[in-house]
Amino acid sequence: MSDLADAISRAVLDDAGVGAAETLSLDAHRSLIAASARADAEVRGILQRSVEAARAGGASWSVIGAELGMTRQAAQQRFGSVEAPRGAAERWLGPVTAFDEMVELEAAGRAGWRTVEAGMLAHRMVYTGTQWEHRRVLWRSAPVADGADGWQVGCRAFPWIYLVRDLGIPVEA
Repeated sequence: MSDLADAISRAVLDDAGVGAAETLSLDAHRSLIAASARADAEVRGILQRSVEAARAGGASWSVIGAELGMTRQAAQQRFGSVEAPRGAAERWLGPVTAFDEMVELEAAGRAGWRTVEAGMLAHRMVYTGTQWEHRRVLWRSAPVADGADGWQVGCRAFPWIYLVRDLGIPVEA
């Protein structure tokens, strides 16, 4: 078993509350199934965000498909959708890549927009009327140290976490 499979297995067992028993009760099996389903959903989300990050970093659908053991068309069909904006005070910023998104987020922040979701080559933004600062950091479990400086998690898009901070300055007309 690989180190990654071992770590995931341990996490699922811990989440299910299953100890080192040699036999499992029916309730323990049910807990194990539920924990495995939660782990599956998390891993699928990580894969989706990894593909989106790879696309934002310039990877082609052919490269992504080859890595996943599928055609470029299958990879694009499975991972290539981006939702439409959900409200009047919302919009998508894009297309952006890992190379230019911070400049674009800075400009959007000065205009009163903050990121709330990152999709493939785009950020879903919400308008607030005040200026925002954006920061991109590598994924970590809890960016609590940033909270002391007013930073909050805008969204998580593996392998990145996008932090936002309200500057409290009204948007200029």
